[in-house]
Amino acid sequence: MTRPAAATPWWRDAVCYELYPRAFADADGDGVGDLPGAARRLDHLAWLGVDAVWITPFYPSPLADAGYDIADHTAVAPELGGDPGFTALVERAHALHLKVLIDLVPNHVSDRHPWFRAALAAGPGAPQRDRFLFRAGRGAGGHLPPNDWRSAFGGPAWTRVTEPDGTPGAWYLHLHAAEQPDLDWRDPEVVGDFERTLRYWLDRGADGFRIDVAHALFKEPGLPDAGPGQHTDLSRNHLLPYYDRDELHPLFRSWRAVLDSHPAPPGAVAPADRLLVAEAAVFDAGRLARYVRPGEMNQTFTFDLLECGWHAGEIRAVAERSAAAMASVGAPVTWVLSSHDAIRPVTRYGGGPAGLRRARAAALLMLALPGAAYVYQGEELGLPQAELPDSALRDPLWERSGHRERGRDGARVPLPWQGDEPPYGFSTAAPSACWFPQPPDWGPLSVAAQRCDAASTLRLYRWALRLRRELLSGGGSLTFDGPPGGDLLSFPMGDGTARCLVNFGPDPVPLPDGAELLVASAALTADDRIPTDTAVWVTLPQR
Repeated sequence: MTRPAAATPWWRDAVCYELYPRAFADADGDGVGDLPGAARRLDHLAWLGVDAVWITPFYPSPLADAGYDIADHTAVAPELGGDPGFTALVERAHALHLKVLIDLVPNHVSDRHPWFRAALAAGPGAPQRDRFLFRAGRGAGGHLPPNDWRSAFGGPAWTRVTEPDGTPGAWYLHLHAAEQPDLDWRDPEVVGDFERTLRYWLDRGADGFRIDVAHALFKEPGLPDAGPGQHTDLSRNHLLPYYDRDELHPLFRSWRAVLDSHPAPPGAVAPADRLLVAEAAVFDAGRLARYVRPGEMNQTFTFDLLECGWHAGEIRAVAERSAAAMASVGAPVTWVLSSHDAIRPVTRYGGGPAGLRRARAAALLMLALPGAAYVYQGEELGLPQAELPDSALRDPLWERSGHRERGRDGARVPLPWQGDEPPYGFSTAAPSACWFPQPPDWGPLSVAAQRCDAASTLRLYRWALRLRRELLSGGGSLTFDGPPGGDLLSFPMGDGTARCLVNFGPDPVPLPDGAELLVASAALTADDRIPTDTAVWVTLPQR
C-alpha cells in the first residue's frame, strides 16, 4: 500500500545519499557498477542512517559525459541491469525505508537521441529541428558561431552541422559537451514529452527527482551575446542570458502539480510527500530561493558551502545568508559539501591529515545546520580525490580544456568495500577492467575496515546521523552566538537542546562550562579543549 503523507514533510530535514551507479558496486563482474550491485549494497545506506538515495543517470548513453548525455529518458541501460535491475533496486530501497530519487536531465539529450538524429537528417527549416536550438552562423558564409556563449566544459557553446546535401549548415547550441545538444523549452513537444517522462518514473516507484542544471532550460529570446567576462563572477551568473530565466518557474509549478496529483504505486511515498530538488547553480541567495517558493521545488542545493574556503567568517556568512533567503519563502536550506562534480572535501581542504581533519569537522558542521543535507558516496569514508593517469581520464573537461583541467573523474573512482588491494570488493573483475583505477592505498579506507574502527570517519558519520535525527527533529532556525569575527563558530541545534562548536583557529579552545560532549570530529586535548579544525556537538545545563 502507499504510505500516508507525513505530518511534517520528511524532506525538510532529510539526509540523502548520492549514489553514482557505475562506481558504487558491480554485480555482474564486468568492472562497471550497476543497479543490481547497488541493490545488494543498499544495506550500507540503511546502516549509515540516511533517509533517501539519489541515483545519478542509469539511462542508455554513449557516455560522452558520464551518463548525462541520455539517448532514452524512459529506459535503463542494459549494462546497468535494464528494467529488472531498476525494479529490484526500488523494491529493495523501499523495503529498507529509503526513498528513491532519480535524475531528470531536461536541458539536453545525447546527440544519438532519436530526436537529434531526426533533426540532422531532416535538414534546415524542418519541424524536427524546433526541439533544439539551431541557428544560422555569423560572418561570411555563416562560418562563425551565432553568438559568444561558452560551453561549461570549455570552448564555444555551438557546433556547426553538415547538412544532408553535404554543405556546411546551421549551428546547434550545447551549453555542455558537443554531444549534448540543448533542447528548446519553448517547443510544446519538449514540454509534453518530459511530463510523460515524470509520470513514467513515478509509475515505476520513484519518490522524487533531482533536476539537473535546473537553472539553464530557458534561454533569453534572440540569444544575445553574453559579453566579456562570462562566468567570472559566480554571484552574478544569473545575469547571463542562458541562466535563471523567469520562464522556468511556471514550468516547475506544472511539474509540482504532476507530482502532487499522479497516483503512487505500492511502496512509494504519497503524492504530497514527493520531492523535487533543483540543481540550480545560482549564487544570489534571493534568486535561488525563488526555486523553492510554495508550489515549486521542495529543495535546491546550496552550493555556496561547497564553494567556500575553510574559514569561519566565510562559512558563517554563507550559512546566515542562505538561511535567511530560504526562510523568506518557508523552505529549508539544502546543504552539500561534495558531489560527483566536485573535488572531494578531504583534498579541497588541503589534503593529507589536515584535509581529512577539516573534512570531518565540516561534516559535523553541515549535519548540525537546520535543513536538509546530501552526502556523496565515499564522503562518509573520508576518501580523497583520486589521482588518475592521463590515459584514464574521460571527463569532457579534460579534452575541451586542451588538457589543462583534469576534470571530475577523480571523484568518480569506485568505492572500496573490503580487502587490502583493488578492486576492494567493488567487482570480481581485474582492477584494470574497472570503471576507473582505484588507488593502491585505500584498504584502510574501505567500508569493512572502517566499520571495525570506532574512530573512523564512517563511524563518525553514522553516530552523527543518529544524533541528528533526534536533535534536529524539532526544526529550528539558525542563529550564531556572538558577533561575526573570530575563529570559533557556535550555534544551537534544533530546539536548542544541543550546540555545535567549530574551532577554525590554531589554538585549542575550552568547552563551555558544564558542557556534555555528544560527538567530536577529533579527540579533545588532555584538558578537554577543542583542538584546531575540530567540530563538537555538546549539551549544556538547562537554565
